[in-house]
Amino acid sequence: MYLKDKVAVVTGASNGIGREIAKRLAEGGAAVVINYRKSKEKAEELKAELHSLGLQAEIFQTDVAVFSEAEKLINFAIEKFGRIDILVNNAGITADNLIMRMSEDDFDRVLNVNLKGTWNCSKHAAKYMAKQRAGRIINISSVVGIVGNPGQSNYAAAKAGIIGMTKALAKELAKRNITVNAVAPGFIKTEMTEGLKAEWISEIEKNIPLGRLGETEDVAKVVAFLCGEGAEYITGQVINVDGGLVM
Repeated sequence: MYLKDKVAVVTGASNGIGREIAKRLAEGGAAVVINYRKSKEKAEELKAELHSLGLQAEIFQTDVAVFSEAEKLINFAIEKFGRIDILVNNAGITADNLIMRMSEDDFDRVLNVNLKGTWNCSKHAAKYMAKQRAGRIINISSVVGIVGNPGQSNYAAAKAGIIGMTKALAKELAKRNITVNAVAPGFIKTEMTEGLKAEWISEIEKNIPLGRLGETEDVAKVVAFLCGEGAEYITGQVINVDGGLVM
C-alpha cells in the first residue's frame, strides 16, 4: 500500500479516466474523495465498489468551475480526512465545433471547467499542502493541447493552458515540496470514443505507432506513479500517454 495514510481528491471521478484514477489510488491505500458534478449514481457505485474492497472513499458533488464550489470540495477532504496529499485535476468537458460555428458560450464553458477549474482546485489545495510542506498535483491535459485539433479551439486552448499552468505552479510550489505534473492522454477508450464509427477508429489506430487506442488504466498507472515515492524528484513535466501518437 504505497499510498497508505495519504488523502487524494480526484475531480470528475465518476466516469472514464477519472474513475479509473480514483480506483487505482484507492487500491494503493489512499483515502479518495470522488468528485462529480452530475453523475451521482455512478459516483455512488464507485464508492460502494471501493468500500466492498475495504478501501476508503467518499463522494462530493461540486462544479469545479465555480471558485467557491472548488473550495468546498477541498475543505470537505480536510474535514473528512484531516489533510490532502494528492490532487488530480481531471474534470473536463468538450463542446466541439469549427470556430465559425462555435458559440461564445461553448468557448467559455470549456475554458471555465477545464482550465479555470484546474486553477480553482489547485489554489485551494496548495494552501493546505504548503502548510504540510508536501503534496502532489497532477493535471490531466491532452495531446490536443500540444498539437491542436480542428474543431477543438476551445478544448485545445484549455489543455494547452493547463500545460503552462503546470509549469508555472511547479516552479512556484517546489520550495514547499509540492510537485506539479501534467499527463496528456491521446485517444483513450471512454464513453466518448464508444460513439465513434469503427472506420474512423481504424484510421486513428493507423497513426498510433503502438496500433491501438489507449485504455483508462494506461492513464491511471502514470498518475499513480506520479503520486508515489518514485516520482518525488519529478516536477513540471508533461507525460504523454498516447501510444506514440505525438512524438
